[in-house]
Amino acid sequence: MSFNDKIIWITGASSGIGKALAIQLSNQNAKLILSSRKKEGLELVKNQCKNKDDVKIITLDLEDYSNLQHKADEAIAVFGKVDILINNGGISQRSFASETNIEVDKRIMDINYLGTVALTKAILPHFIKNKNGHFVVTTSIVGKIGTPLRSSYAASKHALHGFFDSLRAEQHQNKIAVTLVCPGFVNTNVSKNALTGDGTPQEKMDVATENGIQPERFAKLMAKAIKNRKEEVYIAGVKEKLGVYVKRFFPKIFSVMVRKLSVT
Repeated sequence: MSFNDKIIWITGASSGIGKALAIQLSNQNAKLILSSRKKEGLELVKNQCKNKDDVKIITLDLEDYSNLQHKADEAIAVFGKVDILINNGGISQRSFASETNIEVDKRIMDINYLGTVALTKAILPHFIKNKNGHFVVTTSIVGKIGTPLRSSYAASKHALHGFFDSLRAEQHQNKIAVTLVCPGFVNTNVSKNALTGDGTPQEKMDVATENGIQPERFAKLMAKAIKNRKEEVYIAGVKEKLGVYVKRFFPKIFSVMVRKLSVT
């Protein structure tokens, strides 16, 4: 598969993985629709893309998931169709479950899970009609394993795996693909923006995040996985990937390992 003239809609495109992926796909001659809450950030990303005339902006808020259908209609109208929806928008967490207000749990689920599902359902009839389409979802390694300080975040990402695995099976006959991309630590502002127990941002960079994969390299690997229509891919360091396989085959050993992780 080539990205040449493919129409790709990316959420969470104003920074981090979304920004790097937009630039990467533009360099491969894709036509892009970029979305997030931050119009100014999206404009900056657009100006860094190779073909600015083939980059359009639609602002949206995943938390306002009951109002996403008209955003999907708007996206389809931009170029006449959408080939790939990259569900990349979301928010992380840094707080113990015992210290996290239930309103924070709800907000994380509203953004990461319900917002993503609502946007997916809004564009799904278009894919079914065309007998073609590709959903790409940025989940997380903690969508496969749960780790300290990320209970609600892990829950939202686990939920995405359940939904999209089911959707993939349901829509196979309509030639609709699903790719679940599970990042480990990536050097973005995700930890700075992560919600603490009272709902305020952490506003500091985790050491592991700071030492993570550079977003430009991540975007290259993610683009390759999309191009190859992979069902699930882990783009992470050795330790993060190891955690997934230890959990799968040696769950008791994993339980001991995860208790020893740093919680600072």
